[in-house]
Amino acid sequence: MASLRLSTVILPVRRWAEGGRDRWQRAEELGFHTAYTYDHLSWRVPFRDGPWFGALPTLTAAATTTEHIRLGTLVTSPNFRHPVTLAKELLSLDDISGGRITLGIGAGGAGFDATALGQEAWTPKERADRFGEFVPLLDRLLSQDVTSFEGDFYSAHEVRNIPGCTQRPRLPFAVAATGPRGFRLAARHGQAWVTTGDPKARESGDPADSLAAVGRQIDRLGQACVAAGRDPAELRKILLTGFNPERPLDSVSAFVDIAGAYAELGIDEIVLHWPLPGTVFDADERVFEKIALDGLAQLTQQGQLTEQGS
Repeated sequence: MASLRLSTVILPVRRWAEGGRDRWQRAEELGFHTAYTYDHLSWRVPFRDGPWFGALPTLTAAATTTEHIRLGTLVTSPNFRHPVTLAKELLSLDDISGGRITLGIGAGGAGFDATALGQEAWTPKERADRFGEFVPLLDRLLSQDVTSFEGDFYSAHEVRNIPGCTQRPRLPFAVAATGPRGFRLAARHGQAWVTTGDPKARESGDPADSLAAVGRQIDRLGQACVAAGRDPAELRKILLTGFNPERPLDSVSAFVDIAGAYAELGIDEIVLHWPLPGTVFDADERVFEKIALDGLAQLTQQGQLTEQGS
């Protein structure tokens, strides 16, 4: 394996002046490759009835208080976003950050966001249909000065996005996908692919099942890339932890074992949730920081990496 990146997710639950700013600055100090946040209007219990701030304003603030760390969503979805308005906001955020933005993007789910605008929750097929139109249109909007489009779900009429993204030809997409249609979108439009693993393997509670399931997903992604005439190695492969049986934040050695196993499969970016007491993401923050500072170095020393990701 060549390299592995280590990134984090900072949930937008703190007021900016009451610890919010500090988390993003500390993420940069710890050397994380990217600091992501969720793009929801609200999220599951216990977050549903507590503080929850908007992703894009939070990332804009983070961009102005950091210098080097990449920033991004993990993930944005069509549940309450429209490609035209989203593209303008992303173009602006990419400019403000000096070209440090990655858009994690997925089809969305049936959670609270799905009905927040008053619509009925879409079926899985409807979500996939919308996502299949959303991603290519967003690609066009961020890649060209003027865009017109009439689709089944979205329209754009002579939309201007000038001067374009700081990153060329546009900011990178990290496409979340576990099914055939999603894999095809990742292969055609993504610079990276995101997975949280396989829900069926998750239910078994067996880390070996989880590892095997992600391996099968990587194989299917590779097949989609070949079908699209693309080298699978061109796509970064991102694992968002916290939803599988593994517990990488239990200790540095636990992280090293888990990250090494997934790196062997082809995962080249591991994302850890910043610990949040009293939630499913509760963990010892001291261990989390030790992993950030030493985890990849230990993998390299053990010969499981040839280099840390840049």
